[in-house]
Order: sequence, then structure tokens, then C-alpha cells
Amino acid sequence: MAGKKATKLPRATYEEELLRLQTELVKLQEWVRTTGTRLVVIFEGRDAAGKGGTIKRVAEHLNPRVARIAALPKPTERERGQWYFQRYIQHLPAAGEIVLFDRSWYNRAGVEHVMGFCTDQEYQLFLRQCPIFERMLVEDGILLRKYWFSVSDTEQQDRFRRRLEDPLRRWKLSPMDLESISRWEAYSQAKDTMMVHTDIAEARWFVVESDDKRRARLNMMAHMLDSVPYHEVPPPVLELPERPASTGYQRPPRDLRTYVPDHAAKL
Repeated sequence: MAGKKATKLPRATYEEELLRLQTELVKLQEWVRTTGTRLVVIFEGRDAAGKGGTIKRVAEHLNPRVARIAALPKPTERERGQWYFQRYIQHLPAAGEIVLFDRSWYNRAGVEHVMGFCTDQEYQLFLRQCPIFERMLVEDGILLRKYWFSVSDTEQQDRFRRRLEDPLRRWKLSPMDLESISRWEAYSQAKDTMMVHTDIAEARWFVVESDDKRRARLNMMAHMLDSVPYHEVPPPVLELPERPASTGYQRPPRDLRTYVPDHAAKL
């Protein structure tokens, strides 16, 4: 239902704090890499709730060899014949890695259940197995953080409309997204049931109010950083060497290569 519209955080304040938090995320990354920690961060929530934008800002300055985004497409025919969690297990981090799940195994508790893409038996089995699965991950030493991005119906509607009108963001809008409008309450009930079964002590759900995307991004990043006992790892001492003197190398003539036309010169 519609709620009180969030006060938008000033851009200057947002950008200053975003830079500070992203600097801390780089420190977190180096701690993860050097200590062999495994960190999994799950991003779930309503369509157009701001998950993708937050993931983009989290990963923006991180080393893609350490921190990667897992955004799985719909399962293949072979994957549909596997144990449900099997396709996600192969994307879990090894020592010294961070994985950001842009949606995750919780698809079964949300869109698959609401849209009828799984049977009720499969859905009930998921609700029983998911807490066991996540306890296994945590017991094995994985740091698991789960964030649910919450957006009001009016704000979601506005974002859908802006996507529809913007050719650069039109790809973000799918028939499945539009279906979520008419099934708002069904998705709400599915989320409530999911929380009851999977908000466990070993892996709690943390709700991010996201009617203001700027606030949501900063709040999520700050919370995750506060939840991990990382510390700054001193970087190796590097010195830029002097460039050696020329030994007579001559660059080949330019006409032997094919260059990209200077489009910028026409602007």
C-alpha cells in the first residue's frame, strides 16, 4: 500500500558518503582476499526496488577477480532436473572471494511460487530445506548477508513508468514486472511467508527501505560494512621505476594499422 514518501537525500551528501563507503568496500575486499574469507551477499526485493543500482555501486570499484555478480538466467532444461539449490552452489565463492547475488535461490519463494512456475510441493520443500542449506553455508565459514529491498506500490509504479518512457532503461521492464502490479498482495504474502521460514538466527533478513534510492544504497552498504569484522590491510609498497633509455625501437608507420575513426572530432 502507499506510504509516506521518503525525503530524498541531497545529491552532494549522497556522493560524498558514497565515495567514503566505496573506499571502505575496497578495504573490505582486500581483507577478504588476504584472509581467504568467503562472503555472499543476497539482494532480493520487489521489482524496481533498486537492487540493481545498489549492486552496481557496491561493485563499482572492486576487483572483478575478487568480487563478482551472480545474476542467473532462467534455468535450463538440465538445471530443472537438478536439486533446486544445485545451480546456485556452483556460484558460491572460493577462499578470498565475494559473490553478490542479484536475486538468488529465493526465486522459488517469490516469483516461481506466485506465478505458478513451481508446484506447491516444490515450494513447501524449499521452505523446509532453505534454512538447512543456509545453516550449512554458515557452519562451513561463509559470511552470508541477506537484504530485502522494500518499495511502496506508488513508487514502484512511478519507476515502471519512467522505465517505459526511457529508451536507455526500457530493457529493465519485462512483462513479468508488469504482472507484479496486479499481483502486489500475492507477492506481499509470499514475502511474509518467506521471512517466517528463512529469517533464521544464523542468516537474518535485513530490510532496506528503498523509496529513496540514494538512502537505500548508503544504508545497505553501511550496514554490510558494519556487519563484517574486517580491518585495513596495508598495501604492498610500490615504486614507479624510471623509464629506460631508448634502444632504437621505431614504431611501424601508422598506415600499416587500421584505426578507429575519430568520431569525437565531429562533435
